[in-house]
Amino acid sequence: MEQLPNVLESKTKIRFQDCDPFNHLNNGNYINYFINHREDELINGYNIDMHKMAKKTGKSWVSSSNQIAYLKPAYTMETVAIQSQLIAYNDTELRVEMRMYNEAKTEIKAVIWCGFVHFNLLTQKRDQHSEDLMHLFKTVHTPINVDTFETRISQLKPKLAKAL
Repeated sequence: MEQLPNVLESKTKIRFQDCDPFNHLNNGNYINYFINHREDELINGYNIDMHKMAKKTGKSWVSSSNQIAYLKPAYTMETVAIQSQLIAYNDTELRVEMRMYNEAKTEIKAVIWCGFVHFNLLTQKRDQHSEDLMHLFKTVHTPINVDTFETRISQLKPKLAKAL
Protein backbone atom coordinates (compact mmCIF):
# COMPACT_ATOMS: atom_id res chain seq x y z
CA MET A 1 0.00 0.00 0.00
CA GLU A 2 1.26 3.47 -0.91
CA GLN A 3 2.34 5.72 1.96
CA LEU A 4 0.14 8.82 2.14
CA PRO A 5 1.86 12.18 2.63
CA ASN A 6 1.41 13.86 6.01
CA VAL A 7 2.24 17.27 4.57
CA LEU A 8 0.63 18.32 1.32
CA GLU A 9 2.49 20.86 -0.81
CA SER A 10 1.88 22.86 -3.95
CA LYS A 11 3.18 25.96 -5.68
CA THR A 12 1.18 28.80 -7.15
CA LYS A 13 1.69 32.24 -8.60
CA ILE A 14 0.30 35.32 -6.85
CA ARG A 15 -2.02 37.03 -9.31
CA PHE A 16 -2.34 40.76 -9.95
CA GLN A 17 -6.10 40.87 -9.30
CA ASP A 18 -5.53 39.48 -5.78
CA CYS A 19 -3.08 42.21 -4.77
CA ASP A 20 -3.37 45.68 -3.24
CA PRO A 21 -1.93 48.91 -4.73
CA PHE A 22 1.45 48.08 -3.12
CA ASN A 23 1.67 44.82 -5.12
CA HIS A 24 1.19 42.78 -1.92
CA LEU A 25 -1.29 39.94 -1.75
CA ASN A 26 -4.40 41.43 -0.15
CA ASN A 27 -4.88 40.15 3.42
CA GLY A 28 -8.28 38.62 2.68
CA ASN A 29 -6.94 36.78 -0.36
CA TYR A 30 -4.39 34.79 1.64
CA ILE A 31 -7.29 32.66 2.87
CA ASN A 32 -8.42 32.04 -0.72
CA TYR A 33 -4.94 30.83 -1.68
CA PHE A 34 -4.77 28.56 1.37
CA ILE A 35 -8.24 27.06 0.84
CA ASN A 36 -7.65 26.55 -2.90
CA HIS A 37 -4.38 24.77 -2.10
CA ARG A 38 -6.03 22.48 0.44
CA GLU A 39 -8.97 21.67 -1.82
CA ASP A 40 -6.68 20.77 -4.74
CA GLU A 41 -4.23 18.80 -2.63
CA LEU A 42 -6.94 16.75 -0.91
CA ILE A 43 -7.73 15.43 -4.38
CA ASN A 44 -4.07 14.92 -5.36
CA GLY A 45 -2.84 13.51 -2.05
CA TYR A 46 -5.84 11.62 -0.65
CA ASN A 47 -8.31 11.31 -3.55
CA ILE A 48 -10.89 13.34 -1.61
CA ASP A 49 -12.98 15.60 -3.83
CA MET A 50 -15.16 17.59 -1.44
CA HIS A 51 -17.60 18.61 -4.18
CA LYS A 52 -18.11 15.05 -5.41
CA MET A 53 -18.44 13.93 -1.78
CA ALA A 54 -21.12 16.54 -1.15
CA LYS A 55 -23.09 15.46 -4.24
CA LYS A 56 -22.76 11.75 -3.47
CA THR A 57 -23.20 11.68 0.32
CA GLY A 58 -24.71 15.06 1.15
CA LYS A 59 -21.74 15.66 3.49
CA SER A 60 -18.63 17.78 3.33
CA TRP A 61 -16.80 20.29 5.50
CA VAL A 62 -17.57 23.90 6.26
CA SER A 63 -15.13 26.42 7.62
CA SER A 64 -15.67 27.12 11.31
CA SER A 65 -12.69 29.31 12.23
CA ASN A 66 -9.50 30.88 10.93
CA GLN A 67 -6.48 32.27 12.76
CA ILE A 68 -3.90 33.85 10.49
CA ALA A 69 -0.55 35.57 10.95
CA TYR A 70 0.96 37.65 8.15
CA LEU A 71 4.72 37.44 8.55
CA LYS A 72 6.12 38.65 5.20
CA PRO A 73 4.35 40.00 2.12
CA ALA A 74 3.66 37.88 -0.94
CA TYR A 75 4.09 39.94 -4.11
CA THR A 76 2.36 40.14 -7.47
CA MET A 77 3.55 37.36 -9.84
CA GLU A 78 5.70 35.75 -7.14
CA THR A 79 5.63 31.96 -6.99
CA VAL A 80 4.88 30.71 -3.49
CA ALA A 81 4.96 27.26 -1.91
CA ILE A 82 2.06 26.29 0.34
CA GLN A 83 2.13 23.40 2.77
CA SER A 84 -0.76 22.01 4.80
CA GLN A 85 -1.17 19.32 7.40
CA LEU A 86 -3.85 17.96 9.68
CA ILE A 87 -2.83 18.99 13.20
CA ALA A 88 -5.94 17.93 15.16
CA TYR A 89 -9.18 16.05 14.61
CA ASN A 90 -12.11 14.46 16.36
CA ASP A 91 -15.28 12.72 15.22
CA THR A 92 -16.80 15.92 13.74
CA GLU A 93 -14.01 18.50 13.39
CA LEU A 94 -10.61 19.07 11.79
CA ARG A 95 -7.87 21.61 12.41
CA VAL A 96 -5.43 22.19 9.57
CA GLU A 97 -2.27 24.28 9.66
CA MET A 98 -1.17 25.84 6.39
CA ARG A 99 2.04 27.75 5.74
CA MET A 100 2.94 29.97 2.80
CA TYR A 101 6.61 30.30 1.88
CA ASN A 102 8.62 31.89 -0.88
CA GLU A 103 9.31 29.41 -3.68
CA ALA A 104 12.61 28.24 -2.15
CA LYS A 105 10.94 27.84 1.27
CA THR A 106 13.51 30.07 2.96
CA GLU A 107 10.93 32.66 4.12
CA ILE A 108 7.62 32.03 5.84
CA LYS A 109 5.08 34.52 4.54
CA ALA A 110 1.93 33.51 6.43
CA VAL A 111 0.54 30.82 8.70
CA ILE A 112 -3.10 29.90 9.19
CA TRP A 113 -4.99 27.50 11.39
CA CYS A 114 -8.32 26.57 9.82
CA GLY A 115 -11.10 24.80 11.67
CA PHE A 116 -13.54 22.69 9.65
CA VAL A 117 -16.76 21.01 10.74
CA HIS A 118 -18.06 17.91 9.00
CA PHE A 119 -21.49 19.03 7.86
CA ASN A 120 -24.58 17.24 6.59
CA LEU A 121 -26.06 19.41 3.85
CA LEU A 122 -29.41 17.59 4.02
CA THR A 123 -30.01 18.04 7.76
CA GLN A 124 -28.02 21.30 7.96
CA LYS A 125 -26.23 19.96 11.04
CA ARG A 126 -22.81 18.81 12.15
CA ASP A 127 -22.22 15.14 11.33
CA GLN A 128 -19.84 12.35 12.32
CA HIS A 129 -16.88 11.45 10.15
CA SER A 130 -17.09 8.00 8.60
CA GLU A 131 -14.82 5.18 9.74
CA ASP A 132 -12.85 5.50 6.48
CA LEU A 133 -12.22 9.20 7.11
CA MET A 134 -11.24 8.58 10.74
CA HIS A 135 -8.73 5.96 9.55
CA LEU A 136 -7.30 8.43 7.02
CA PHE A 137 -7.03 11.14 9.68
CA LYS A 138 -5.22 8.76 12.04
CA THR A 139 -2.79 7.89 9.23
CA VAL A 140 -1.92 11.47 8.18
CA HIS A 141 -2.37 13.34 11.50
CA THR A 142 0.75 15.37 12.27
CA PRO A 143 0.41 17.17 15.60
CA ILE A 144 2.61 20.18 16.27
CA ASN A 145 2.68 19.94 20.08
CA VAL A 146 1.64 23.50 20.94
CA ASP A 147 -1.57 24.60 22.60
CA THR A 148 -2.15 27.99 21.02
CA PHE A 149 -1.75 29.70 17.67
CA GLU A 150 0.33 32.43 19.28
CA THR A 151 2.76 29.85 20.65
CA ARG A 152 3.04 28.30 17.21
CA ILE A 153 3.83 31.65 15.61
CA SER A 154 6.51 32.37 18.23
CA GLN A 155 7.91 28.89 17.50
CA LEU A 156 8.13 29.69 13.77
CA LYS A 157 9.57 33.22 14.14
CA PRO A 158 13.12 32.05 14.99
CA LYS A 159 13.05 29.96 11.79
CA LEU A 160 11.96 33.11 9.97
CA ALA A 161 14.79 35.15 11.50
CA LYS A 162 17.38 32.51 10.54
CA ALA A 163 16.23 32.71 6.91
CA LEU A 164 17.02 36.43 6.73
